[in-house]
Amino acid sequence: MRHDWVFDVLSDLLAYATRNGLPRLAAKVSETIEEARSEIAHSDEGPDEPPQAPPAKGRRIH
Repeated sequence: MRHDWVFDVLSDLLAYATRNGLPRLAAKVSETIEEARSEIAHSDEGPDEPPQAPPAKGRRIH
């Protein structure tokens, strides 16, 4: 659970970039989300804690 907020922030930024015609920023944020998934999955969270999944696409923005 400790990494959920990172995916929330990145998802919000991706939605903002997409809505506001910033395709290069959207692409970079998408890359960053994938990198975060990979790095968190390979971090030292320990065998008892599975890697966290990012929030579903299309989530409601506050």
